[in-house]
Amino acid sequence: MIRHVVVFSWLPEATDEQKQRAAAEIATLPPLMQGLVSYSFGPDAGLAAGNADFTIIADFDDADAYVAYRDHPAHVDVIKRAIQPIVRQRMGVQLEI
Repeated sequence: MIRHVVVFSWLPEATDEQKQRAAAEIATLPPLMQGLVSYSFGPDAGLAAGNADFTIIADFDDADAYVAYRDHPAHVDVIKRAIQPIVRQRMGVQLEI
């Protein structure tokens, strides 16, 4: 199984509306993905200073399912339209679990 973890820090000028739109767009992706076992996302809970602003954690059956998600046209479109315009920094990791 592959776990995909990505964290975003938003641009200071990103509006609440833009952040909510990004979350809403992200929410449309799980039903489209084959091999997706679990999918969690949301804003940081604000428990520690210096954290990123938003995360996505997704578990996939295998590496092929992750790559299919990564390259899926709907996923690429959400990144281009809703995430890239407001992201200051993105960090991701994929690990075998």
